[in-house]
Amino acid sequence: MSSTESISPPKSAETNAGHGARAVVHSIASKVLILALQASTGILTARMLLPWGRGELAAMILWPLFIASVTTLGVPSSLIYYLRFRPEDRKELIANGFFMATILGMLATAITVFLLPQWLHQYSPSTVHAAQWFLITVPLCSVTLVGRAVLEASHDFSGSNAIQIITPLATLIGLLCFVAFHRLTPLTAAIAYIAASGPAFWYMAMRLRRVSARVAPPRLPVVKQILSYGIRSYGIDVLGTLTLQVDQVLVVGMLSPSAMGSYVVVLSLSRMLNLFQNSVVMVLFPKAAGRSADEVIAMTGDAVRVSGLVTAVCGIFVCLAGPLLLRLLYGREYVEAAGVLRILVLEVVLSGAVFILAQAFMALDRPGIVTVLQAVGLSFSIPMMLLLIPRYGIYGAAVSLLTSTIARLIFVYVGFHWFLKTKPPSLVPEGADIRLLWSVVSGWRLERAA
Repeated sequence: MSSTESISPPKSAETNAGHGARAVVHSIASKVLILALQASTGILTARMLLPWGRGELAAMILWPLFIASVTTLGVPSSLIYYLRFRPEDRKELIANGFFMATILGMLATAITVFLLPQWLHQYSPSTVHAAQWFLITVPLCSVTLVGRAVLEASHDFSGSNAIQIITPLATLIGLLCFVAFHRLTPLTAAIAYIAASGPAFWYMAMRLRRVSARVAPPRLPVVKQILSYGIRSYGIDVLGTLTLQVDQVLVVGMLSPSAMGSYVVVLSLSRMLNLFQNSVVMVLFPKAAGRSADEVIAMTGDAVRVSGLVTAVCGIFVCLAGPLLLRLLYGREYVEAAGVLRILVLEVVLSGAVFILAQAFMALDRPGIVTVLQAVGLSFSIPMMLLLIPRYGIYGAAVSLLTSTIARLIFVYVGFHWFLKTKPPSLVPEGADIRLLWSVVSGWRLERAA
């Protein structure tokens, strides 16, 4: 795909909404498959390893993607932004983006290897050593994050989704192989999870050959250009990762492996609801970048209301059926955490709205503002967790997350008035939103039938 092919010409609002909605629906369909695969791996490991073993598994596999995500320096978001605005620099932007991701991943690995034993002091030396060895995949994860950003900037959302499908699919195949040979332990399960990053990386590299230009040597001016936007948007990358994983990072260092295992199970069940907002965010930023403020606000409003409505309806079902779902899917050992599940479901609904609203700031070149707003809100969670987790265990972690998310939602919503000087989009679904949702689903069904 050439530079001119990767950038679509201006279209009418109706056309943009239709194309964006179809892309979101296709992304949701892909993420349903991803969730099914992730649920399969989660159910398998929860039942076979029980809470204690599931906690040890989490302690070993938590770090590669987490470390890669918090050390991006905003390179993925910056590439999406500049590839839309400066297609003529496409070759150099992509090459320098990959170069930066590799270096950052290697540095992050070297630092984390020395810090990990201090944080995992409650785990056995063998578990800690395995977690350290698995850090060698951090650069692989860093480069894959950048590769997905390039694909999304090129509107190759199917390629980005396929990368995310391959990872849990490869994990499930690995787990089933160990089960077949009666060798499934926390360590072998961790190997299956970590090794899955290899096939995803290979597919990403093959897919990029279709949308990227020839490799160019690293150049300092291009690195500075990427960082000029990346540093300002970096906070969003970090905050997004911390919002999803800071609780796990703190819980793994403060509670027993058994408590960690229970928390990971209810967290993974609640996070299945993220598929709607994640699908919207994946499409919204690349589609909105480069458009007028009115268009961006309108697109953001439609996205937050429709996705929020769907997520809330599904969340109510999960809350009502929580104990039954935990017993049937994961085992009776996890039913006691049903109350935590309900708190986390509410947090998921609100946090999804926060990240969709934040895309308006990103698309309008105000990433630094929304970063500060989100950082202030997230800062509430860490001291609360340090205070509540020792007293109330996993309930304390869930309440801390919910409080922080409410604060972030208030800050980002008020930020539309203060910093964008515009009226924020309504969060209450209207009749037009329901009709839009129905038309998109109906159109997708007809398209599938054809």
